[in-house]
Amino acid sequence: MRTTTTGSRWARCAVAAVLLTVSLVASACGSDAPEQGRSTAAPTATPPTRTWTTRSSTPAPTSPGPTTPAPTPTAATTPAPTTPPPAPSCDLGPYEGMDVERVATTKRVVALTFDGGASDAGGRKILDTLAAKNAPATFFFTGDFTLDHPALAREIARSYPVGNHTQTHPDLTTLTRTQVVDQIRSGRATIRAQTGAETRPLFRFPFGARDATTIGLVNDECYVAYRWTVDTLGWKGTSGGITAEIVYERVMAGLQPGEIVLMHVGSNPKDGTTLDADALPRIIDGIRAAGYTLVTLPR
Repeated sequence: MRTTTTGSRWARCAVAAVLLTVSLVASACGSDAPEQGRSTAAPTATPPTRTWTTRSSTPAPTSPGPTTPAPTPTAATTPAPTTPPPAPSCDLGPYEGMDVERVATTKRVVALTFDGGASDAGGRKILDTLAAKNAPATFFFTGDFTLDHPALAREIARSYPVGNHTQTHPDLTTLTRTQVVDQIRSGRATIRAQTGAETRPLFRFPFGARDATTIGLVNDECYVAYRWTVDTLGWKGTSGGITAEIVYERVMAGLQPGEIVLMHVGSNPKDGTTLDADALPRIIDGIRAAGYTLVTLPR
């Protein structure tokens, strides 16, 4: 009976071994099986949310900045003609409204006057003669003369009265009122700037050309217009039939109290003669020999 028991025990052991083997195999295979309760589907990645900017076909309005108002159109205007400012008030006494041809006096006096408007060729000889004979004289300059001959003009102005002969020596009767005043004022300003001399109240018309209107405008600028008693005609030169002797004779023939003698600083433009400068020594001596005294024009 021992054999039976042993066989039975072997059979049970064999069965147990088989069961154990099956159990181990099942455990080993369980690592490949899906986990209980876990989804076998692959996880799906959620794409990030993208924010889209919608571009409008019409630009968004922007806040307007400060704006400059458009200029208001104005009608074109023509500038009003300029008029010179009023001249200062001045008292010209008995000479107002006149172009004085003779000094108002009964005294035996003569005024030698010299115009400087172009050439200065006779200037040095005239100054030397006046200085040598201690003779007074009055000069009339244009503004242009002082610009062209500043050294001579300054030398004369240091020793003798200087009057205004305009700026450029035009015929004032052919100009407008405004142009006449401009000639007077420009002449005064230029002469003063170049020589330091105040020309008021001495004025002489270029070419002696004047009328009631131009005399009035000269007076309004506080000037007395001085003409002459005798024109020596030395400015005509020898080419014009004049000689130094004729110059002298004309002065002596017109001798009278208050005589104003017109002579020139420059030379004749054609022949270059300076007849007034040449005749001056004899003129001074002749006037004094006749009992007359040389004076400057009243200021």
